[in-house]
Amino acid sequence: MASKEPEDKPKPKTKSRVVLVRRKKVVDDKGKPDAAFLRQMLDEAVANLFDTDTPEAAWRKIVRPEDVVGVKSNVWRYLPTPPALEDALRARIVGAGVAAENVAVDDRGVRGHPVFKRATALINVRPMRSHHWSGLGTLLKNYIMFVNRPPEYHGDTCATLGALWKLPQLEGKTRLNILVMLTPQFHGVGPHSFSPRFTWPYRGLIVSTDPVAADATGARIVAAKRDEHFGKSSPISPPAHHIEIADTRYGLGNSDPANIDLVRLGWGEGALI
Repeated sequence: MASKEPEDKPKPKTKSRVVLVRRKKVVDDKGKPDAAFLRQMLDEAVANLFDTDTPEAAWRKIVRPEDVVGVKSNVWRYLPTPPALEDALRARIVGAGVAAENVAVDDRGVRGHPVFKRATALINVRPMRSHHWSGLGTLLKNYIMFVNRPPEYHGDTCATLGALWKLPQLEGKTRLNILVMLTPQFHGVGPHSFSPRFTWPYRGLIVSTDPVAADATGARIVAAKRDEHFGKSSPISPPAHHIEIADTRYGLGNSDPANIDLVRLGWGEGALI
């Protein structure tokens, strides 16, 4: 007789699908995005992620006409979410049947914004960059503007950022996460520091319904770039352990590459992953 499996044996995790799409011509020599290429990349990634024939069909899976949709962007002046990407998201959401007055794009004003107060669905979009307190500025961190006192989440290199996603106004509302990897920043030298020499034209978007898996994928790319740039092992500092903790403590998604189904689309040179 076969032995019975222990009842407390952990169940294998369901893999998270992450789409990495890149286009060589999406940014010019100065890092300025091309709106048409960005729209194409977003459409291709979303259709692939939701396994639909068209982006329109994918967006009908993401939002419903009765939804109130907040697009949580990021306006950091040195490396903001590209306005062309914000426009593309707004157009696709409205195209899926959501009333224009029920769609808003904002960052630092989200707590008081009337649309975000009523939001039934959130789209999370921001650029990847190094960060003095959390190691990396990520999708998980992008929701910190929803709280009154962001510094309360800065302890232990922002280990508790996953708790943000459990807040009543946020939990279960995020339908799509887009980590902008057009010209990521891979190194910083102080709080809110920026230097063009620590950015590079990666020319990509990382798209997933799982923010942890998207951030973990972006972090692997940044880590590889750091090693390449400095010519030696150069771990992200401080360690961006909020990504793994969002998985292991808060159960928000998968941080282990073994549990991530990574789909690569488009330009492959210099992918670093």
